[in-house]
Amino acid sequence: MRRPAHAVALLACAALLVAAAATPPGPRDVVQKTVDQVLAILKDPSLTPEVRRQRIVAIAYEQFDFTTMSKLVLAKYWKSFDAKQREEFMKEFKDFLAHRYGDRIDRYEQEKVEVLGEHAASGGDAVVATKIHSPKAAEAIAVEYRLRSRDGVWRMIDVKIEGISLVSNYRDQFHEVLSHGGPEKLLAQLRERNAGRGKDEGSKDAAASKI
Repeated sequence: MRRPAHAVALLACAALLVAAAATPPGPRDVVQKTVDQVLAILKDPSLTPEVRRQRIVAIAYEQFDFTTMSKLVLAKYWKSFDAKQREEFMKEFKDFLAHRYGDRIDRYEQEKVEVLGEHAASGGDAVVATKIHSPKAAEAIAVEYRLRSRDGVWRMIDVKIEGISLVSNYRDQFHEVLSHGGPEKLLAQLRERNAGRGKDEGSKDAAASKI
């Protein structure tokens, strides 16, 4: 017995929908989703500044691959950390970066974010280009997100603002500390900075303010 053509068509469409739902989002989709989520939070007048930051930090925890970022930032010094120090560094660095991300984005002033496109990068990574249009700036700010797929899931591993890499910036700062004080010195500074979050910046130790 032959099935009616419309029934076959419906089954084919259903199969396509299931396949699409099972396909993880690509790099551009990940960035677009992140941008949309963050802007929705920032535009919500019912949220207090603290709640906004908490929700943005939660998004950063989900969308950034802090394990990979930790390895990229420490680079050659990764081998200088024992297993316990690596675990602590990843925890402190994740906390530090996520809150820095939340604090900076919380200074929202009606900016618009335009996702321009993506291209392949070395090592199987992908780069998604965006522009931030601000009413207070004559020109748009170029921001690039580098993403890497791990277990089929794309997450961000670096951000470039006007050509300046977040990973490279912290690598330079951290390596200066590591070359003089080793892993424990860097961990101590990260602990201090995270413990002192929300306090007056002027009260922080000068050494800790370098990171």
